[in-house]
Amino acid sequence: MPQDVTTNAFNRTVTVAITGASGAQYGLRLVECLLAQNCKVYLLLSRAAQVVIATETNIQLPSAEDGNVETTRLQQQQFFSERYCAKPDQLQLFSREDWFSPVASGSSSPASMVICPASGGTISAVASGASNNLIERAADVALKERRQLILVPRETPYSQIHLENMLKLTQMGAVVLPASPGFYYSPEKIEDLIDFIVARILDQLGLSQELMPRWGEH
Repeated sequence: MPQDVTTNAFNRTVTVAITGASGAQYGLRLVECLLAQNCKVYLLLSRAAQVVIATETNIQLPSAEDGNVETTRLQQQQFFSERYCAKPDQLQLFSREDWFSPVASGSSSPASMVICPASGGTISAVASGASNNLIERAADVALKERRQLILVPRETPYSQIHLENMLKLTQMGAVVLPASPGFYYSPEKIEDLIDFIVARILDQLGLSQELMPRWGEH
């Protein structure tokens, strides 16, 4: 894997994209854990993801009254930074068409990207190289640069289209990690199920985690 592009103040940089599939809690918890591990996070939110966050959580994302994209971006960046106690400049949120952001170019994008959750539409777009928005472009960069790309689909059942797209991405080197939590550790609350998946993502990223004991450790 290529050397990570990050600053000396942080351990590494990870791009996290949250799309419109159900399960926004997975992506938000991942962001929280990455920041706690002193990782720099580039955060990308699709329009549908913001609807899902408002529907599935008690989080109300700020939005500029005049609809200004840049003002909304800065407000949401500050919101997440304060919510998860991020250090200065540790979390950067980019709008869907910020083509000058680091993740839009192979020369400065980080070594790892996670799309969590990944909607069927996003998976399809990434598999076909659509690059119609920054999430799709960032994933395209990860694939073309042979960097780590983890997709966390949250859909059931899978259609043939879903399966073919996931197979195609797997053959390209991406990791498909479905949001299918295990029950062998006797989870007691929803947060335990969320942490199971986030722990597996952290394992794939090569980061230490104490969210969930590994098989044989409990």
